Amino acid sequence: MFDNGYSGFQFCGIFVQRQLEEPTTVSNLWNYLAFVAFVVVSALIPIRKRLCSRKVKTKEDYVFGAGHISMLAMMLSIARGTLGVISVLGYPSEFFYRGTAMWETLYGMMTAYPIVCFVFIPVYFDLGITSVYQYLELRFNSRLVRCLASGTYILRTLLSLGVTIYTPTVALNTIIGVPYWASLLCITCISIFFNALGGMKAAVAADVIQSLSMTAMLVGIVIYCCVKSGGVDQVVAIGAQAGRMNFFNFAADLHLRVTTTSAWLGELFMSLSLLGCQQNFVQRYLSMPTLRKIRQTMLVNIPLVAVLFSLPWLVGMGIFALYYTCDPLKAGNIEKMDQILPYFIMDYFSKVPGVWGLFVGTLFNGALTLNISNINSLATVTWEDFLSLLPGFRKKADSYQLTVIKLVGTIYAILILGVGFLVGLLSGVIESSVLVLSATSGPLLGVFILAMFVPFANWKGAALGMLVSHGVTVWIVTGRMMYVEVYDSLLSTSIEGCVGDAPFLTNSTSYIVVDQMSRIMPMAVQGDSFLYRIYSVSYMYYGVFGTILTVAVGLVFSLATWSSVDAYNTKMLHPAVRWLHERSPFGGKRFGSFDVNKGDKLPPSAKVVVVSNLTVKDSGKS
Repeated sequence: MFDNGYSGFQFCGIFVQRQLEEPTTVSNLWNYLAFVAFVVVSALIPIRKRLCSRKVKTKEDYVFGAGHISMLAMMLSIARGTLGVISVLGYPSEFFYRGTAMWETLYGMMTAYPIVCFVFIPVYFDLGITSVYQYLELRFNSRLVRCLASGTYILRTLLSLGVTIYTPTVALNTIIGVPYWASLLCITCISIFFNALGGMKAAVAADVIQSLSMTAMLVGIVIYCCVKSGGVDQVVAIGAQAGRMNFFNFAADLHLRVTTTSAWLGELFMSLSLLGCQQNFVQRYLSMPTLRKIRQTMLVNIPLVAVLFSLPWLVGMGIFALYYTCDPLKAGNIEKMDQILPYFIMDYFSKVPGVWGLFVGTLFNGALTLNISNINSLATVTWEDFLSLLPGFRKKADSYQLTVIKLVGTIYAILILGVGFLVGLLSGVIESSVLVLSATSGPLLGVFILAMFVPFANWKGAALGMLVSHGVTVWIVTGRMMYVEVYDSLLSTSIEGCVGDAPFLTNSTSYIVVDQMSRIMPMAVQGDSFLYRIYSVSYMYYGVFGTILTVAVGLVFSLATWSSVDAYNTKMLHPAVRWLHERSPFGGKRFGSFDVNKGDKLPPSAKVVVVSNLTVKDSGKS
């Protein structure tokens, strides 16, 4: 579902020397037309009603879609992350060169959905909040904790979107010849236009179109590969005989790149952080009218997510069945393993009018819709968690708030454009940013666990827990990038079936050998040292360690610093925890908690404010 460390901006830099026969001018024309038509139509359909209507959109309609989004559309929008551009391009190459080990991250995703459905959503639903991070301020009575969480989300999303929008621009530059800066400007301009006229409903519609188009493309590739290889059974047999079906590896070594344990556990914590604590997902849940509808959508979505996530892996199996005797990477036809899918499209469909145009258009539109969808959430979080708290923006009219949110969305689109340019200028930034993104999951999930499940947690413990967790995980990530290059072994491939000359075979092979030798050599830290073993821990565990560290530090510091001013409304706890807390000998007044709705007397320092249908306290401190 989520990016797991692929070098996205290098995925389709196919060697000029290996360019297949140039398509005819007519064929190229059809590809250009297919690309432009697909992008334009898929961008205009979600906002067609807005273009033809003079009705003024309200803030509620813009942020939540005013409750008029169908269950099927919401399912596809939530599942949209399983078919991201990098996953579609990365998972086929992952199967080709490493097998199915990373596929087992699906276990973590499927485990996370019911947990989010029955544990996280019931807490949010009755609060009437617009930003999920507003909950943290209500629980801890601290703007600092709220701003730390929302700031983490904003930074993570900006870095991720910068990588995402850059990825298809290289495809356009390599296959069509469009300068990458022109593609970035095009994506940004469309995103700004869409942001001004769209909103949540339009973003969901764009997600639906992208999910359907990406699914259709992948299904078509799977069918073609099965027919070309002699059937599904032949595709599976070839992969199994070549040792690609490597399931259920429960090795306890934390330094292995991915095992069944790290795939399940690491993805579980990552998915809980994204699905349960990230604005763009929670914003979709809360746009639905009832809690029952949310639960139905989430639970029915599990098999849909499993199918969509598995599609790129089936594509990888099909491509491997066609190339298992002639590895394009070893033969020197591609530079990086992530180029295998674009190479396959050019190899088999370069003379079919419109095919590679639709392929590149689908990737371009995938980055575009993801950018649009997240700009909406980024703007909403910025308004609710930062701007609306400033004196000059308080108690403004609904139309004024909507205008500011759209303006903030435009600013974010420009910032993402800048990150995209930096991705193109700096070497190795994608691997680094992916590790940073993984490191942010733990602190974010940990602070929500403290808020929902730890009755005596206070804002001091929550803030310190997040800061310590961020510091430690960033230190480990930095150490990994600077001092330890962990070698990832690739499964064996063959070039015995290659037809014709492979003039770059010697250079390619020597490059791979030198690259692998350099990766296994420790730099400034010795391989048997304590620091080396910490730095070389698989990044799949970063979210797990970050969560545990946040909760542990938060627990200890909260107990050490608790005072009467930390009193809070027990309505903020998870219902099950609240029930146990009220009956526990350590609950109730021992930690100064109260329930306004039951008539409990408030602490002297507290004053009552009303947020939607929920009464909470606010002592006014940050």
